Amino acid sequence: MFFLKTRKLRIIQIIKNKRAWQRMLSGRKLDILSPSPFDIEIEDIALGLSRVTRWNGQTTGQHAYSVAQHSMVVEEIFSFEYPNLNKKWFLAALLHDAPEYVIGDLITPFKYALNNSYRSIEDNLMRSINIRFGLPAIIPKNIEFKIKRIDKAVAWFEAIHIAGYSEREASQILKKPRIKHQKNIISLAPNDIAKKFLERFKELY
Repeated sequence: MFFLKTRKLRIIQIIKNKRAWQRMLSGRKLDILSPSPFDIEIEDIALGLSRVTRWNGQTTGQHAYSVAQHSMVVEEIFSFEYPNLNKKWFLAALLHDAPEYVIGDLITPFKYALNNSYRSIEDNLMRSINIRFGLPAIIPKNIEFKIKRIDKAVAWFEAIHIAGYSEREASQILKKPRIKHQKNIISLAPNDIAKKFLERFKELY
C-alpha cells in the first residue's frame, strides 16, 4: 500500500513538472491541469470547437462536422423544448462541450477504454468555463439532465443524417428521441460555424 501511494505521488509530481498549458490564439496560456477562469476567452472556445470534429471525422458532407455546430444544435433544440427556463441555462447548453476546445472530442468507445481517467480534467475545465461566463461552477442536476437528454437526441440525428447509420443501427447505441423539434443535420464550414457560435453566445451572455 505504501509503495502504491508513493508511486502515485511520484506520478503527480512528474505531471506537475511537465508543461501543462496550451497557448491560445488570444495569447492566453491555459493550464489544463489547473485552469483559471481568467485564461478562458470565448473566441478561443469558438475557434477550437469549430475545428474539433464529431464522430472522429467519419461524417458525410463537404465539411467535417464540428463540436461547435453540435453545440449550437443542442442549444437550439434545448431552448425550443424548454422555452420557459432562465436564459442562462440556454448558455449552459451552448457551452456543454466547451472543454473539448482544449482536450478534443473523444468518441464513446475510447472513453470506455480510458476508463474515464480524463474525467477530472474535463470537469475542472468545465467548472472554470462556467465561472468565467457567469454560470454556477456545477450546473444543477435537473438542468444537466435536460441538457443531456437533448445532447443524446442530437447524437441520434447526427448518426442517421451524417454518420452513415441506419435507424436500426442507431437504435443499438442510442434511443430514438421523443422531442417536438426534429432536426436535419448538414455540416457547415469551420469559419462560418465559429462566427455563428460567437453570435449566439453574445445573444445569450
